[in-house]
Amino acid sequence: MMRHLLDLSDAGADGIAAMLREAAARKAARAGWPKGRADADRPLEGHTLAMLFEKNSTRTRVSFDMAMRQLGGTTIVLEGSAMQLGRGESVADTARVLSRYVDAIMIRTDDHAKLVEMAAHATVPVVNGLTDWSHPCQVMADMQTVIERRGSLGGSRWAWLGDGNNVLHSIIEAGALMGFETVVSGPEGYDPHDDAIGGATQRGGRVTLERDPVRAVTGADIVVTDTWISMGQDHAEAKLAAMTPYQVTPALMAAAAPTATFLHCLPAHRGEEVAADVIDGPQSAIWDEAENRLHAQKAVLLWCLGRIG
Repeated sequence: MMRHLLDLSDAGADGIAAMLREAAARKAARAGWPKGRADADRPLEGHTLAMLFEKNSTRTRVSFDMAMRQLGGTTIVLEGSAMQLGRGESVADTARVLSRYVDAIMIRTDDHAKLVEMAAHATVPVVNGLTDWSHPCQVMADMQTVIERRGSLGGSRWAWLGDGNNVLHSIIEAGALMGFETVVSGPEGYDPHDDAIGGATQRGGRVTLERDPVRAVTGADIVVTDTWISMGQDHAEAKLAAMTPYQVTPALMAAAAPTATFLHCLPAHRGEEVAADVIDGPQSAIWDEAENRLHAQKAVLLWCLGRIG
């Protein structure tokens, strides 16, 4: 069985739930182990993952590499600028060639259309490691972290502060699939794409746009933000000025639920999108969230290769 994970809707609620259960089980089974030791069952022994990077990466690169090692497999790291892809070879031809060499492809790229083209021509699973449209693997880790903190996803209220970016698109999609509410608060001109909101509402999702950041976080179970200036964007002073009222501060966290958790996909800019007292404080789950990229990615790979779900 071969499955692509271009967005969370490719897996659906049942597939996401299966991956979250698998991630939690494999994390628990490894407690106290050296990180380089393979899982006892080595389910992907003999398999190779090609990791294709057109954008910089820390967590995606290391989590997928270690995921394959722990699952018993191997990886090949490919930099787009060092490949013929960087000299004009088509995405379609690259997909056809890589499919003859490896068992799965993870691509981290600037243009979602490249991901879609890769999947259309690959004969092995293709995983979205990040595009300008979405970041499903990050949000898998976010959901795992929330379940660890509060026991479940359903009925929770997530408040997003800041830019309407790719991570937010995946959170909105996840909320519609897994039964949690998303409240989005940011300045005019920086809202999530209408298609992201429309797709969620068609699935019965609850998405609210709220300009007032205090009202947005009031009673929220999860408060989440991301850097205001994404990779490849100029350090736009006008954008930073518009975003300033949406910095996650201790005062904003105080308006959330008493047991609220703070999330950030990293890298972070303390003093811009989040105050140091918040990101380094007791409500922050960012290090668990970062670690869970590894466990979630293992489950994603197993799902894509038909081993679970």
